[in-house]
This record gives sequence, structure tokens and C-alpha cells, in this order.
Amino acid sequence: MKHVIIALALSWGTLTVFAQQQARSPLAKDLQIKIALQAAPADQREGAKVLGYNEKGEFVTLQEGTTANNLICLAPDYKSSVLYAYAYPKSLDPFMARGRELIAEGKRKQRDEIREAEHKAGKLSIPQTPTILYGYWGPLAKLNQTTGEIEGAQRRYVIYVPYAKAADIGLSTKPGLPGIPWLMDEGSYKAHIMINPENMGHSHGK
Repeated sequence: MKHVIIALALSWGTLTVFAQQQARSPLAKDLQIKIALQAAPADQREGAKVLGYNEKGEFVTLQEGTTANNLICLAPDYKSSVLYAYAYPKSLDPFMARGRELIAEGKRKQRDEIREAEHKAGKLSIPQTPTILYGYWGPLAKLNQTTGEIEGAQRRYVIYVPYAKAADIGLSTKPGLPGIPWLMDEGSYKAHIMINPENMGHSHGK
């Protein structure tokens, strides 16, 4: 009987956590915008376009950008207890948007293969000059609801350099000390320079 009670208690705890995750609602629009803008350099936040979630959990435009600002900022997925915000130039949006579409279709594992094929077929535009992705993240529990800042947040930078070879630009193809750039996916359509913090805690996956 004791084992049954323990099992039931554990099951109830699991169901409670699951229910809380399922019941989590999108953050307020203004707060999502503030968090998303944290990913961008301070001098590029004003007038940036911001994408996030409406009250129904649908991915929408939360703030239209100005023609003078070339950045798109992504608000974090509200279902996660760790908030990930990103920013990147508009020229990179077809590549990023296609990735989101494929993930929504359950094709996360195949997305790179599909995007590469579409790019080679001329169906997907990817900048052939260097473009940057800014990453900003931290725990929901450390979120400042007023400013959108996350206490102890970390940052990561990804610079896309299609078809780059490590030897040509003097980089390693393996991560070294925190903050030292290295080249990932060398020679591919999505070769990119990684600049990671210490103890990143997640795969970059973009």
C-alpha cells in the first residue's frame, strides 16, 4: 500500500507540473516586446519589428518596424520556463521563417536538409554576405516584469558566412574557451561563426 501511495503522489506531482505548463498563457504584449528587444544591440532597439504571440498563442507581429530599422526581434516561447529572445536582420528572415514553419510541421530534424535543398533550387533566399543572429535568454523566474530584462541573462552571437572555410578566416571548427569564435557547419550553405558564453545550457539550434 505504501508503494502505491508513493506512486500516486509522484503521478499527481507530474500531472500538476504538466497542467501548469499547459495552462501557461502568453505574456502581455508590451512585456513580450520589451523582452524581445533585449536581444538587439541597444542602439538598434528603437523601431525594430517584433514577432511574438497573441492572446490565443498564435505567432503574430506584435510591433511593426520602421524602414530605418533593419532588425527583427523574436519574443520568447511563452510555454517555456526559460525565455529565449532573438534578433536578426530582415534579410535573414526568409531563412528563419522557413525554419519555424518546418518545426511547426514536425520536421525539426529535416529542416536543414530541406532548407538547403530549397536554397539550391532557388526557392529560398539566404544572404550571401555575413549576417548576425543575436541570442538572449534566462529563466522566467528572474524576469523583471517592468523592464523586460532577465537577471543573469546570457548572450550568444551567430554570424552566418555561407560556404566559409575555417582555414580561410583563421578559425577553428571546434569550440574552445568561452567567447572565442569558432566555425560551425564549415563549407555548407549555413556555415556560421559561433560566439558562446560559458555554460550555455542549451544547443543553439537556429
